[in-house]
Amino acid sequence: MSKALAGVRVLDMTHVQAGPAASQMLAWMGADVIKLEPPTGDITRTQLRDIPDVDSLYFTMLNCNKRSITVNMKSEEGKATFIELLKKSDVLMENFGPGVLDRFGFSWEEVHKLNPKLIMASVKGFGSSGPYADFKAYENVAQAMGGAMATTGFNDGPPSVTGAQIGDTGTGMHFVIGILAALFHRTHSGEGQYVEVAMQDAVFNLCRVKMRDHQRLQHGPLIEYSVPTEGLTDVPRGGNDSGGGQLGNALKCKGGGINDYLYVVVQEAIWPALANLVGGEKLVHDARFAKIGDRRANQKAMWRILNEFASHHTKRELMAIFNEIDVPCGPVLGTEDLANDEHLRARQMYVEIDHPKRGKHFTVGMPVKLSASPAEITTAPLLGQHTDEVLKEVLGYTDEQIAAKRASGAFGKV
Repeated sequence: MSKALAGVRVLDMTHVQAGPAASQMLAWMGADVIKLEPPTGDITRTQLRDIPDVDSLYFTMLNCNKRSITVNMKSEEGKATFIELLKKSDVLMENFGPGVLDRFGFSWEEVHKLNPKLIMASVKGFGSSGPYADFKAYENVAQAMGGAMATTGFNDGPPSVTGAQIGDTGTGMHFVIGILAALFHRTHSGEGQYVEVAMQDAVFNLCRVKMRDHQRLQHGPLIEYSVPTEGLTDVPRGGNDSGGGQLGNALKCKGGGINDYLYVVVQEAIWPALANLVGGEKLVHDARFAKIGDRRANQKAMWRILNEFASHHTKRELMAIFNEIDVPCGPVLGTEDLANDEHLRARQMYVEIDHPKRGKHFTVGMPVKLSASPAEITTAPLLGQHTDEVLKEVLGYTDEQIAAKRASGAFGKV
């Protein structure tokens, strides 16, 4: 079965999370992703290790389906091999700090000369232009400067980062979109181009509804928020408010655990059925909750009533009860819940793979489902595992040439 990106070769110089998350997606879609690492390897191979001398889960969960080669870019022979690989690739991906590749002699202009059809794709903290261009960024820095932290959490507490890695993996998904668009553009133009995604830009894009609300503030309060917004110039932290036209919040359920909550959205259309279920005819005809405007004005009272009802049911029980009357809802799933969730397993979103040193373990699966070319997930490569294979298959090197190159320090420390 042919894969969607079969025939596309990606030379992947990215490390840590944003870039590897993107190149892993491309690999799952069938691209031949050659992870080009320094002799010391991607730094995440050793970060947060749970088993001594074994690649960390941080690394293995971001580098499935790739081939790994090591190249010493400080060696002239290593650089020469890198240039040969550039000429045989469709995409070059990198997320080094500002100016690193330029100092090696591989600016976009130089790369474009070497291979005019190549797409060079870069992830940067703040992009290559603007006042912040030379600043470094990490996940939480991007969340802070993209608008996520200021609008996450509760108004009476400090700003908070999200559990989802929107700065790194969120940027990576934007990165994939840009690379795929450039590949498509090349099909009719014949030319490569430079693709750049900044982490701040990606988080800002994901916060677009907060910027919608920012402009709405100029014309009056945000009536869907449970906290006062009159006179504010900043959109407040949303807490568990739905942030949309309908009221939403988390109900505390039976069990009393830290994650024993069900998130519920109270749509206009389902209120009569929900009110009847929770409080009978008396609640259905309660003037405080007759229309959505009334419920907004009296939402604290409404949530008290719904929380009382929820306290008699577990989150899973309540989800089943509410789904019977089409109430949009979902239990708050902790990591243990997710690891054992039958729906995620059925959708191959938490899959078991076998690593040569780690053994069997689980990784997050491919979220994009392609009917004609589904992803087949294989384990992340060992450092330099495919060096000889790639050199022979892609560049046509002989064993003697590889040995000579290796002796010169092209693939390892001199």
